[in-house]
Amino acid sequence: MRVIAGKYKGQQLASFSADHIRPTTDRVKESMFNIIQGHLEEARVADLFSGTGNLGIEAISRGAKETIFVEKNRKSIQILQKNLEKLKVDELYQILQKDVLAYLKTYSGQAFDVIFADPPFTQEMAHDVILAADASAAFGPQTVLLIESGRREKVLDDYPTLIRYDVREFGDKVLSFFRKKGSE
Repeated sequence: MRVIAGKYKGQQLASFSADHIRPTTDRVKESMFNIIQGHLEEARVADLFSGTGNLGIEAISRGAKETIFVEKNRKSIQILQKNLEKLKVDELYQILQKDVLAYLKTYSGQAFDVIFADPPFTQEMAHDVILAADASAAFGPQTVLLIESGRREKVLDDYPTLIRYDVREFGDKVLSFFRKKGSE
């Protein structure tokens, strides 16, 4: 895994051995960031189920001003911390060891500009994450949500206040982009 573009372009992330992590491939990551590039400069970013920090670190490299990493697995957090230290990241970030659904439910701060969510494929919880984001203060009128899911997982085009405005398929992985209804 490497950082594709920006300040940390070409830097390799720490290698690891962890069966519970399935990082976003460079191909998927590049497509994802090409689509949202205009949303990243000076953005507040949430990297949910952050794992190694691959997506949040890419956002930082491309100009995000603040990134919140939310991950409950202690081993993943250790890998994430190693990556941030290896790159000597000096931008504003915070690592929270929390359950993502609980975090979204209790969030009361300013809405994020970009939310990345890469829930564990083995749990098929993308639909529940989207519902939680839809009801959360973390998701505002200008927020963009990118969520990765398995091809067979339940992900709707339409939620109470969210709409899927783009979808990309990569083998068994589906990348969906959501925004508030009525926002352009």
